[in-house]
Amino acid sequence: MKKIDFRSDTVTKPSPGMMKAIAEAEVGDDVFRDDPTTLRLERKVAEMFGKEAALFVPSGTMGNQVALKTLSLPGWELLCERQCHIVNYETGGPAVHSSLLVNMLDSEYGAITAEQVEKSIRVEDIHCAITKIVALENTHNCHGGTIYPLDEIKRIRQVADKHDLLMHLDGARIWNAHVASGISLSDWADPFDSISVCLSKALGAPVGSLVIGSKEFITKAIRTRKLFGGGMRQVGILAAAGLYAIENNIERLKEDHDKARLLAEGLNKIDRFKVDLKRVQTNIVIVDIADTGQTPDEMMAELDKHDVLAIAFGPTQLRFVTHLDVTMEECKKALDIIEGMELK
Repeated sequence: MKKIDFRSDTVTKPSPGMMKAIAEAEVGDDVFRDDPTTLRLERKVAEMFGKEAALFVPSGTMGNQVALKTLSLPGWELLCERQCHIVNYETGGPAVHSSLLVNMLDSEYGAITAEQVEKSIRVEDIHCAITKIVALENTHNCHGGTIYPLDEIKRIRQVADKHDLLMHLDGARIWNAHVASGISLSDWADPFDSISVCLSKALGAPVGSLVIGSKEFITKAIRTRKLFGGGMRQVGILAAAGLYAIENNIERLKEDHDKARLLAEGLNKIDRFKVDLKRVQTNIVIVDIADTGQTPDEMMAELDKHDVLAIAFGPTQLRFVTHLDVTMEECKKALDIIEGMELK
């Protein structure tokens, strides 16, 4: 029996149309910068976000770390939200790759404020690191797919300009924020010096992300990508999947948001399950199972027995993510299965 897989929106498989695009892709050598399909993807994405240039990289983690390395000098300080992906799920990348000091700020829904940023900027002193970069995440994974208020981002940009700071956006799921809010990709991107966006999450491509910014920044980023081992050859077969994804799979994200809302409301009605519905703004649902008396690993194993897959997301939480390979009917079926399970 097919399992209903809510572990992540990374588990999707290429559709027939995407496989056709991969098979027919025109390719070259991207290290020599002559892979036509990759260059077309980069130009298209840069245009969508209102920036000068973009660079294809294998993963969102590499995208973030290439951007930080390219922006920074060793010993600078990075300000970010405490639960952000860059410092929690990228194996210490800011410290390992860029020798950055990281200052993590607390937030309620994944959105640090302009006031927090300004208060955290270090005074100029030879004893102190230089506060120089602010990294924001939109949507915010650990806070349940929450959307960063654009007005607050603009206020942070004003602080950044006042104090000569750079701004990076981890926009792995910015597509979801765009569809849910109606705000254009270029408006979301405008306040930032660098952006990373992912093709293999919400959009269903098998591999790939892009780093976006000015021509000067991307020229430097190409060298950083090579340093990190991300220079690839006939990568147009992957870029073709990315092109198919952005041409076909953006507007349909509303379906994933509707599925997540149905799932969240249904789970919240099940005894001993708790969902903060304010956080369910896109395609992620985080469920607190503390009242069940089971650990996340125990609950995951029980769900797996019933052909439903989720992942542990903290000491008392599970995460469910909706995507193009799980249907509304499967969401309803999963709710029926979980409601019928015998809990301790």
